[in-house]
Amino acid sequence: MKNIRWIPLGALALLPVTIAAQDRLKTMPGYEQAQRVALESASAITGSVLSVTWAEGSQEFEYEQDGRRYRFDVAARHATEVVPPADGETRSAGRGGRGRTGDGEAPERGRQFESTASPDGALKAFYRDRNLWLSAADGGDERAITTDGSAANRIKYGTASWVYGEELSQRTAMWWSPDSRRIAYYRFDEREVLDYYVALNQTRVQATLDTEAYPKPGSPNPLVDLYIYDVATKQSQRVDVRGGKPFDNAVVGHYVYRVSWSADGGELLFLRTNRRQNVMEVAAANPVTGACRVVLREEWPTGWLMSEPRMLFLADGKRFIWESQRNGSNNFYLYDLSGHLIAPLTTSTTFEAATLVKLDERSGVVFYAARDGDNGLKLQLHRVGLDGKDDRRLTDPAFHHTIGGCIPALGSRPEQPVSGPARSCGISPDSKYFVDVYQTHDMPPATRLADAGSGRTLGEVAKSDTTRFAELGLKKAELFTYTAADGETTLHGLLQFPTTFDPARKYPALVAAYGAPEFSSNTARETFVAPSPLAEYGFLILHLDSRAIPGLGKRALDALYRRLGQIEVDDMAEGVKALWNRPYVDKARVGVFGTSYGGYVSVMELLRHSDVFAAASASSPPTDWRNYDTIYAERYMGMPQENKDGYDAGSAMTYVKNLKGRLLLYYGTADNNVHPANSLQLVQALQDIGKSFDLQVGPDRGHGSVNQDRMMEFFIDALVK
Repeated sequence: MKNIRWIPLGALALLPVTIAAQDRLKTMPGYEQAQRVALESASAITGSVLSVTWAEGSQEFEYEQDGRRYRFDVAARHATEVVPPADGETRSAGRGGRGRTGDGEAPERGRQFESTASPDGALKAFYRDRNLWLSAADGGDERAITTDGSAANRIKYGTASWVYGEELSQRTAMWWSPDSRRIAYYRFDEREVLDYYVALNQTRVQATLDTEAYPKPGSPNPLVDLYIYDVATKQSQRVDVRGGKPFDNAVVGHYVYRVSWSADGGELLFLRTNRRQNVMEVAAANPVTGACRVVLREEWPTGWLMSEPRMLFLADGKRFIWESQRNGSNNFYLYDLSGHLIAPLTTSTTFEAATLVKLDERSGVVFYAARDGDNGLKLQLHRVGLDGKDDRRLTDPAFHHTIGGCIPALGSRPEQPVSGPARSCGISPDSKYFVDVYQTHDMPPATRLADAGSGRTLGEVAKSDTTRFAELGLKKAELFTYTAADGETTLHGLLQFPTTFDPARKYPALVAAYGAPEFSSNTARETFVAPSPLAEYGFLILHLDSRAIPGLGKRALDALYRRLGQIEVDDMAEGVKALWNRPYVDKARVGVFGTSYGGYVSVMELLRHSDVFAAASASSPPTDWRNYDTIYAERYMGMPQENKDGYDAGSAMTYVKNLKGRLLLYYGTADNNVHPANSLQLVQALQDIGKSFDLQVGPDRGHGSVNQDRMMEFFIDALVK
């Protein structure tokens, strides 16, 4: 620990000696400036408008600007301030609003809602003691749908195994048919799954133990099944989720998730994959017989398939838009439930269609965002016909564009959305106009009204005022490019400066890392980058891409397959090296910090690239993928039995002998996601060879980060003093 030193005194117990200087950061250079920037940078840019709410008639929309609300008249191209309603009055919220996926508060991470009301409001299904129950809406007339679920036999119904909630986003485990006649539900058999134990309440006199069926890579997974209960007959039908095949690693049906009903209630739909997650099928089950048919199938032999592809149904409930990377890039396709491909909506192989923005069946148009700006970081708005023809880009590729999404939440039907069209839907109800927020990394947001047919600007809504930004001496970020470790792929980095930056001086640098496959957290970006208070301690702050980022295509991601901890780590090191020729970058004083996957990247950078990094702060890192769960680790690494070399190369413990710089390690003792064993294994490996390091522990804390002040004390000691 940084603030506690332990010294052995012969046969006596270890004696804690508290360092006198606590809250040391307050006495360090840059502290007051960092506090000032943290307080003032949020208000240094004024006048921005980031979202709007359209009125039903498409002739006006409302927005908030600097704490005031305005109404913009499309015809007049003019905004007027909206007078707040008098006490006791209410104002219409306009379009949008939120639905609910179940009763009560949102479930904890990795868990599911424990009850759900039938669509007709007459009944309620709920989970109790590992079984599924049914009652009247008022709670009367309870009856058990299942009875053999118990902790003793490790069977459970109406809930999901933890790994399904964590890695497959299963927040529900029971699904009513639209006509309220049937309810589908999960059954999990966890008899073969090994338990993992996390000690809780360790700061109390008596600790407790949390037990979770947590499948580790290469070990048995929970056996999953679906059942459908008929309310009238009071009978359940087992769904043949694996087509009569046994539950094994190869079967497509090893994982079963994203369950929903067809709009007419005639079939139960779900996704199923093999254990490797490189084969996926959309399956449809007959609710009476349980027989299944394949609607469509995806395969990607050289890597993995995205786990949660978009599946958006049209109003007829028979056609749907499907997201796929089958041609090496992310694209959208129009199918029907017979499995017939009606039309590919987007077909690019040179850029990716990133997200759906709006589906307008009346106009026969789909709006979507694509990564085809003048660099791949700048999203552009496109429109294309439902026949896949007349694709048009509507925005200027020199900017990154944000148009509020108008589509229900992932995987839901328009008739029963998980969350209704966003309040910030940027396209008018009649699809004639859109409100476009455009910006770059060094240009704050501006907002315009545009024609949704041509993209032509019809009027300016707002423009950011940077006067205060300049008065405070705040520095804009710089975007730069570098070449990945493969010597071919062009990547981007962002560099942030302190307000007192002097190019004649040399500065230490800190890399803010994440780096997980297909995530854009802490990477370069083209939304305006606010100044970092951390820079005010005298650091340059870096955000670096790797081939793990979204948008480079499946072939780039394939390079990571079976090699986590190598490709993305090596690429980020190249990003730092690209700045070595700048006279103000002190290449001997570079640190890296991150949490979770970012903590993993941080410790791997320090150990694998000791010539590049002099210090690292690693919070809650998964130090060896054998310690993590099956679904996540095996998706990217395969099974340990088939990829021992890859798991060894991706383990921090393999490289402990390389530690030359300073390491600050943090973990929470109650972390049920990245278990404490990850950090403890690293601690043991470092201690075994006599390496020194700093350790911070969060007693009874879960998955999280070290206190930022302690982290900055560490980096100032390691890289500044």
